[in-house]
Amino acid sequence: MEESRVLEMRGIYKEFPGVKALQNVDFSLNKGEIHALMGENGAGKSTLIKVLTGVYSKDAGTITLEGKGEVHIHSPQDAQNCGISTVYQEITLCPNLTVAENMFIGRGKGTFTNWKEMNREAEALLKKLDIPAKATQQLANCSIAVQQMVAIARAVDMDCKVLILDEPTSSLDEQEVEKLFGLMRDLKAMGVGIIFVTHFLDQVYEVCDKITVLRDGQLVGEYEIKDLPRVQLVAKMLGKEMDDLSDIKGENGSYEGTDQQEKIFEAEGLQSNAGIKPFDFFIKKGEVNGFTGLLGSGRSECVRAIFGADKVLKGKVKMHGKEVKITKPIEAMKHGIAYLPEDRKIDGIVGDLSVKDNIILALQVLNGFFKPFSKAQANAFAEEYIKKLNIKTASAETPIKSLSGGNQQKVILARWLLMHPEYLILDEPTRGIDVGTKVDIQKLVLELAKEGMSVTFISSETDEMLRTCSRLIVMRDRKVVGELSGDDLTQNKIMSTIAGESSV
Repeated sequence: MEESRVLEMRGIYKEFPGVKALQNVDFSLNKGEIHALMGENGAGKSTLIKVLTGVYSKDAGTITLEGKGEVHIHSPQDAQNCGISTVYQEITLCPNLTVAENMFIGRGKGTFTNWKEMNREAEALLKKLDIPAKATQQLANCSIAVQQMVAIARAVDMDCKVLILDEPTSSLDEQEVEKLFGLMRDLKAMGVGIIFVTHFLDQVYEVCDKITVLRDGQLVGEYEIKDLPRVQLVAKMLGKEMDDLSDIKGENGSYEGTDQQEKIFEAEGLQSNAGIKPFDFFIKKGEVNGFTGLLGSGRSECVRAIFGADKVLKGKVKMHGKEVKITKPIEAMKHGIAYLPEDRKIDGIVGDLSVKDNIILALQVLNGFFKPFSKAQANAFAEEYIKKLNIKTASAETPIKSLSGGNQQKVILARWLLMHPEYLILDEPTRGIDVGTKVDIQKLVLELAKEGMSVTFISSETDEMLRTCSRLIVMRDRKVVGELSGDDLTQNKIMSTIAGESSV
């Protein structure tokens, strides 16, 4: 097999301040092979790709191409010269130019361009790769899928030996994905080695030959697709070995309710513009439930649709059995729904404002900015929740950006608790914070449920979900694939449901 090896990465290390992003990682790719690079958030996939393409310089290790000795890649241009091309999720072409111009831009010798020759060559390549586009049509008039294919055609025509496809299917519908897979198989037959980075398990098993799994910056292993059942892939990505798992029930003090318990919120056929399939959902008074699944499965998109944070395309929602309209966050807030978003830096904190101003923000929006709280009211609100959540801050006037990540998270939580919501949605509330603060937040969630608040909890850590939730909605490839409660709330059952297997 060595003679067919097109790429060999050995002992790759990359460290950033305080983070060992890659530790002794190996990766190999053969000619005419589609090789999936898999791992959860922070596994090291992006860093490995950036080392290979010259965006980052490696700290140690070697890269060889076609067995001809070590190559040194210091920039994306070096990678291109070595025959390594990347097509990213966000298309980096020029929509105002024609298909042919996009395929040949930056490659003309001198200032003169033979347009006729360029169009002829582009047309021939489009035909060879069976891409449904005309060389002379404007790229903006092509579908996203065809634009992806044009980007791939450009890469392939530049003497590409290694093609990296980074989440290329995230914006495509099922028919478009099939067209892209057809092109990938054609390139495979031509001998191109393809690295396929994706979160979609079904797609991996449909089109790939091998899988390499990374976790926490380290190599878990390289596997032939036929030798790695889906449930084992999920286990390796999450760092759980199926045979060794003990069920983690924890002391779940949440109120589980009964079949007769009032449903606070219900959604039927809810769908947004974020690509999730229509889903049904409900939560009862005092219940803690959650959405679980691998990164990219659609967990966050579901709760964003519930809160109206993404554009709702169809479906209906009810509060206390009565149909209501929730198409934007302010409407959700007026109905007693609060949402702590996944990314506190982008969607949560207002960095230059004080702790106090961040805490009162949501209630002030509901109250209306023309009815500002008095200084005494604002101070009382802030002091109450700084004490209640044990927020470590010099004072309520301290800018929130100077707090630790865990304390920033507590401030955003305080913001929503100040609204006294009936229904609280927490998306990754403990990501990137210390263990002590994680435990504080988990305990708080269970206390709120005992008091009658309904909570939807999302976490990448399944242990944490099992400790806090009495019911889990399981997601895969942007659709709901199962619901687990009672005796089914186990690591094994979660992973086998994510993997699409009825038994382990």
